[in-house]
Amino acid sequence: METQVRTPQMVFMQPQRLVVPLFQRPYVWNEKNQWEPLWNDVVRVADRLLQQPTTKHFPHFLGAVVLQQLQSQTGLMQERTIIDGQQRLTTLQLLLDALHAELLAAGATTPAMRIEPLVVNAEPFRSQPEDRFKVWPTNRDRPAFNAVMGAPSQEPTGHVGERMVEAHRYFRQQAKEWLGLNGDEHVAARANAIETATRDLLQMVVIDLAADENAQEIFETLNARGAPLTAADLIKNFVFQRLQESGANVEQAYEKYWKGFETAFWESELSFGRLRYPRSSIFLNHWLIAKTGEEVVAREVFNRFKSFALFDDGRPMVDLLQEVDRAANVYRDFIERSSVSAGTIDRLGLFGYRTGVLESEVIKPLVLYLLDPEQAPIPDAQLVKALDVVESWMVRRMLVRATTKSYTQAVAEIITQLRKTDRAVAGDAIEAYFAYQTSASRYWPDDEEVRAELKTLQAYRRLGRGRLRMVLEAVEDHLRGWQGSKVPLGEERVVRGKLHIEHVMPRKWELHWPHPDGPSGAGERDRLIHTIGNLTLLTGRLNAKVSNGPWMGEGGKRQGLEAHDVLMLNRRLLEVGKEAWSDAAIRARTDWLASLIVQIWPVPAGHHSGFAHEKSVSGHRVDLLDLISAGWLQPGMPIVPRGKFAHMQATLLPDGRLDVAGGIYATPSEAAKAVNGVPTNGWWYFLVDGPTKRSLRDVRREYLESFAEDVGEDEGDDDGEDDE
Repeated sequence: METQVRTPQMVFMQPQRLVVPLFQRPYVWNEKNQWEPLWNDVVRVADRLLQQPTTKHFPHFLGAVVLQQLQSQTGLMQERTIIDGQQRLTTLQLLLDALHAELLAAGATTPAMRIEPLVVNAEPFRSQPEDRFKVWPTNRDRPAFNAVMGAPSQEPTGHVGERMVEAHRYFRQQAKEWLGLNGDEHVAARANAIETATRDLLQMVVIDLAADENAQEIFETLNARGAPLTAADLIKNFVFQRLQESGANVEQAYEKYWKGFETAFWESELSFGRLRYPRSSIFLNHWLIAKTGEEVVAREVFNRFKSFALFDDGRPMVDLLQEVDRAANVYRDFIERSSVSAGTIDRLGLFGYRTGVLESEVIKPLVLYLLDPEQAPIPDAQLVKALDVVESWMVRRMLVRATTKSYTQAVAEIITQLRKTDRAVAGDAIEAYFAYQTSASRYWPDDEEVRAELKTLQAYRRLGRGRLRMVLEAVEDHLRGWQGSKVPLGEERVVRGKLHIEHVMPRKWELHWPHPDGPSGAGERDRLIHTIGNLTLLTGRLNAKVSNGPWMGEGGKRQGLEAHDVLMLNRRLLEVGKEAWSDAAIRARTDWLASLIVQIWPVPAGHHSGFAHEKSVSGHRVDLLDLISAGWLQPGMPIVPRGKFAHMQATLLPDGRLDVAGGIYATPSEAAKAVNGVPTNGWWYFLVDGPTKRSLRDVRREYLESFAEDVGEDEGDDDGEDDE
C-alpha cells in the first residue's frame, strides 16, 4: 500500500483508466452540497493567484481516495479500481472537461491544452472506445458520462435530468462567467489562474493498493467511525506547543484563556452550511475572517490560523491567545443578547435575533470586526447605522428571494473595505458599499421591488416560518411605536419567536367563504390567502372550528380574533374587517404591510438598485437523491406511510427511488398513490420516523433551510398541517 498526496495533474496525467465497480452506488453529487462548494474552492485559490501571482500558495485539500491496481498485460494501459472516492474523482473529471471546453471557447488555447491530457487518454494507449476516458463509471451512469464527456463542444441534448450532465453544465456555466468577469482583456490571465488552481493547487491523499491487498478490510478501517479533531482541537495543540517552546506558563495560560472553550456553550454543535461544527470552531473561523478580511472556509481554519500566527501577526503566542479570549467574550455576549425572547433587548441583540432567524452565521465576522476590543470603539450612532444597513440588506433580499450564495465573500469584502476606512464612519462606509452594488449576489433591493414582490409573494409557502414570523413581529413593534431610535412610552416589544402564524381567511375557505366569481375564482384565491396581507400573529392558537369558520357571527373568525386582540396587528385588522374579510381587503392589507416593511428596513433616500431581479430557476427540484447525497437520508432505510397503510412500508434505494412491495417508484407521490390508490402528496404522506411524525417533507425543509434557502412549495397542500 502506498499513500501519497497528489494533485489532479499527478492523478490523471498518466494514461490509465480508473474503473468504478458495478456494485457501487450511482453518481449522486449535486449542486448545493458538492459542485458549488468545489467550484468556490477552485475560484478562491484562483483569485489568490491573481492577487498575488509571485507568492507561494498553499494547496486546497479535497479529501482521500482509495485505488487498487488491476493485473493487466504488459504494454496495455494501466487500470485501477476505485475502492473509495468515485464521486470525487468523477466530479473532477466533469469539472476538468467543462473547464477545457470553456478555455477553448474563450480563446485560451495554451491552458486548455494543459488540461486536455487530464481528461483524455492518448490514442496509442486505447484498445477500445471507452479507453479514451480516465474514469469509467458504473453501468447506470455510463450513457450520460459517455455523452457529456464525448461531446466535442456542446452539451448533449439527451439525458435530461442526469446528474452528470447537470454537473458538466454547471461547471461550464460557472467557468464561462468567471473567465469573462472583468472583460476580454483579462481573460488570458484569468484562464492561466483557473487552470493552475485546478490542475496543481488541489490535493488529495491517494491510497494505492496492490492487486493482492484486502481492499474491503482497508476500506472498513478508513471509514470506521472515530472522533476527528476539530479546528479548535488543532489550534489548541498548535498554540500550546508554541507556548511550551517559548517557556510560558502553559497551565496558567490554559486556565485563563482556553479552559472556557471546553464548556457546553462552546462545545455545542451548530449547523454551519451543510455540516455541523462545535461553536468554538465556528467562532475561530469568524475571528479569522474579521482579522484578515479574507473568506476562510471551514476546512481551512487551522491552516489559516497557523499562517496568521506565524507570518501575519508576529506577536508572542500568549498575546495572540489573550486577544482570541477577548474576542470570544464579545462573541458570546452577542449570542446571549440575541437569545432573549421577551422584554428589553438592545439594538445589537435585536440585530442578532433577526439575522439569526435568517440563519446567517456568515454575518458574525462583521460583528466581531465592529466590536473588536483591540481597536478604537465605533461611535454608537455609526454602530447602529451599520446594523440597520446590514439588516435591511439581508431582510430585503430574503423577501425578494435573492441569492445568498456569496454572503461570506460579501462580508469579507466589507471587512476589507472597513480596514481601509476610519472606524468613526463605519456605518456610512457599509451603506455606501451596498448602495453601489449591482450584481445579483450583492445588490440592495429598492422599495419598488420589495413592494412589487410582496403583492404576489405567497409568503406562507415561500418563506420559512421563522422568517415570516420575524417580519410580522417587526411590524407589530413598529405599530407599538418602536420606530428607528424612538422608544415608545410602553417600552415593551412583542415576544420573539413564540407567536403563532394564522391565516385570516382560512386555507379551507370553501364552506363559509364563497367566492363571488364561483369556481372560476378559486385558483386566484388559493394563491391570495398565502400572501402576507392574509396573515397575522396570535398569542394562542384558535381551535380548528373557529379557525375555519365564517368571518361574522357567533363562533366566527372575527370573534375568535377579538379574543386574541392584544396585538396591534389584530386591532388594525379588525378595524379594516368590521363587516367582512374579502379578497380586496387582503390586497389592501398587503399593500399597507409592504409600506410599513420598507419603512422598518429602509434604504438611502432616492436609492434605486437598477437591478432587474430574475428568480433563479433550479435545474431540478430537490429530490430524494439530493437528500441521500447530503446525508439527510440513508439508502435502505424504511419509509412508513401514514394511517391505515403503515404496514406497507417503502424502502429507500441508493438511486433515490422507492421500493414498495417489489414495485419501484421514481417519486414519493408515485409511491404514495400506489399505496393508497389515490393521488397523494408523497412528501407529506411518508414518514421517516413514525413516533414523531417526521415526514419526508420535514427532512426536505430542514435540508433547504440549512442553506438559508427559500423552502418553496410542495407538490400539493400538506393535508392536516396546522398553522404555526
